[in-house]
Amino acid sequence: MNKYVIDAYGWVEYFIGSNKGNKVKEIIENLNNEIITSIITITEVISISIRENRDYEKAYSLILNLSKTYNYNEDFTRDVGLLHAQIRKNIKDFGLADSFVLMTAKKLNAKILTGDPHFKNFKEVILI
Repeated sequence: MNKYVIDAYGWVEYFIGSNKGNKVKEIIENLNNEIITSIITITEVISISIRENRDYEKAYSLILNLSKTYNYNEDFTRDVGLLHAQIRKNIKDFGLADSFVLMTAKKLNAKILTGDPHFKNFKEVILI
C-alpha cells in the first residue's frame, strides 16, 4: 500500500476539479493507497475555502471521509520546529504549515502530493 500526505494545495485542486485536481483524485480515490492529512492542513483548507467563497463544511467533511488525519504530540512539534529552522536557512519563505506536512510524511514514510513549489527539492514530494 502506498502512503500519501495530501497538502492544502492538493486538496484545493481536488475540490475545484482542475487538471491537477484530477491527478490528485486518481490517487485519493485509489483504494490501494492510504491517504493522510495533517490536522494543520485541514485548518488551511477551511481558511482557503472561506476566503474563496467555497463550501468549507463540504471540504471538511470530504477530507475526514477520504483520509486519515495525523495528529501531533509534543515531540513531533519539537521536531517540526527544528526542521523548519533548518529549511529556512535555504528557503526563506518556507511556511511552518509546510514543515508540519513534510514532517508528517517523514514520520510515516509517505509521499507528499502537492503543487506547492516550496516542496520541489524534497525527496518525499510528488509535484502535480
